[in-house]
Parts: sequence; structure tokens; C-alpha cells
Amino acid sequence: MLRRLVAPALATLLVAVLSGCGIGLGTAGGYTPSGTLAGSLAKVKPLDGATIAVGSKNFTEELVLGKMAVILLKSAGADVKDLTNIPGSDASRKAQLSNQIQVQWEYTGTAWLSYLRHTKPITSPEAQYTAVRDEDLKKNKLVWLPPSPMNDTYTMAVTRATSKKYGITKLSQIGKVPIKQRTFCVESEFTNRSDGLKGMLQTYRLPLGSAKGVPRSNLKTLQTGAIYDATAKGSCTFGEVFTTDGRIKALDLVPLADDKGFFPKYNGSVVIRKDLMDSYPQLEQLFAPVSSRLTNDAMLKLNAEVDVDGREPGAVAFDWLKQEGLLAD
Repeated sequence: MLRRLVAPALATLLVAVLSGCGIGLGTAGGYTPSGTLAGSLAKVKPLDGATIAVGSKNFTEELVLGKMAVILLKSAGADVKDLTNIPGSDASRKAQLSNQIQVQWEYTGTAWLSYLRHTKPITSPEAQYTAVRDEDLKKNKLVWLPPSPMNDTYTMAVTRATSKKYGITKLSQIGKVPIKQRTFCVESEFTNRSDGLKGMLQTYRLPLGSAKGVPRSNLKTLQTGAIYDATAKGSCTFGEVFTTDGRIKALDLVPLADDKGFFPKYNGSVVIRKDLMDSYPQLEQLFAPVSSRLTNDAMLKLNAEVDVDGREPGAVAFDWLKQEGLLAD
């Protein structure tokens, strides 16, 4: 997924240059509040004496999740360095492997396919998590805490009117739409990849380039940000989206369920260096109730508060933790 990745050479150079200049990784900036742990977190043993650097990538969802981690750790008594807003997956990964950061949210699919370099995703979310957890611990001494239900992967979305008109809520129903109206707004890179549009259509028996499937003339190539608006305005029937993007909610789009499980699973999980986890095992208890509450619907709302309403990720994260009864002023 392009928004999770930057060119590895560029990311490596960026980390090396920043570290070599003695200025370290950049931060998200701005004040991040803390509070008093409440509800099920009130019993978490304080992290007194712990010094922890928290990282995140530089897109909205990662910034919100990163700020949640900063807030929780500060509220638990740790001395926290905010290093959220790192440009890209490869840079944030290298920062954790080199101990510049100790805690960050990651995605199971990203680790399996990009970091651990496997070529085929595992269709079961539970099996995907277990495989990543075990291999990353063994090879890199990174601990993956149990993942959240939210799965930030690809799918196709339609307008609510289109969903009602054709009675479609899942990808296997795309064929109910007449071929002339079976149009798609997609990124150019997504079009021909085996794990992108071509592979998806093949899985759902609507081959790309076929007169009875999806003719190539039915494709409209756009930049990622333009796809959501174009789909909402009817420029195409189906638009390529990320399942937790706040614009889905803001534009009242209907994401279609991937009922054959084609797309890789990208469940979010807190990843912690083993040496830190060994010293503070209560970290698992601290993050568990947060992860369990982060569904796709919850993440859609949080992302929309930033991307649509213009709120700061730290404020959105703090308010949500309070609303969930996990934090008090």
C-alpha cells in the first residue's frame, strides 16, 4: 500500500542522515496531553522510571494511533519522547530496529509482505497475526501485542444510492451491475498488480480486459485523494478505497465486503521492543483494552475527525480515550 511505504533506499538515507547529523528523527510537533488512567486501566502498574520513544508513520491513522500510545504511556508515568510522523514504513521500521523508537503501531500485512518479505498473504487474520508475531520475535526481538479488529486494507466503495439500486454490499455482487455501468476509479499502480484490481477481478470472476468482465475502457485512472470525491459524484460506479479512511464516512460511501478474502489483512497491532517489554510487562495490559475497541467503524470516525473536521490527531486521540472510559482529566 503506497501510503504505508516509501522507497527503501530513500527511507534508509533519511534515517541515516538525520541520525548522523545528531538531530534524530522528526516529531509530529505540538503538545500532547496526558491524564489519569481510568476504568480497566486504573489497575495498571505505573511505568515509573521508564523512558520510551514512540514512533508512527506520517498518515492520519498512524498519527492518531501514535498519539494514543504517547498519551497512554505518559498517563501511566513514563517519560515519553514523541517521534510520531516518520515518513514511511521503511523508515519507521528501521528506527525501531535501531532502538531509536521502542513502541509503535504496525500492520500485520505490512510486516508479513514488506518487512519479512513473504510473497503471499495469509487469508486468516488470526493466522496472519500469529505468523508475524512468531517470526518477528525470533528474528528481530520485536513483540507484537494482540491486534485490533480494524483492518486497514483495500476494497471498492460505491455510493449509498448505487448500493440500494443494485442491492450490492460485497465484492461478489459487482457482477449485478450492467457492464456499461461497471466502471472503476483506481490508481495507475493498482490496475495491473496481481494483488490489486486485476487479481481482485479475477478472484471474483470478472476478468479485466474481458468484454463480459471489466473492459479496460471502463477504468478511470486518478490520484488516490481524487478517487473518493469522484466516486461520490458518480464519475465511476466503483472507487478504490482504504477501509478505514475517514472520507468514506464523510462522503457516505459504502465499502464493499471482501467476502472471498482476496485482499491482504492489515490489522493494527502495538509493536514493542522485547527488552522494554521484559522490563515492563504491564505494557500489554495497558494497550489491550485500546486495541480491542479499535474497530473499522471506530477508526473511520477518528480519521474523519482529522481529515474532514480538521482536528489535531492528539486531541482526537485524547477525547476518544476519555469517551471510552480509559482516561480521565
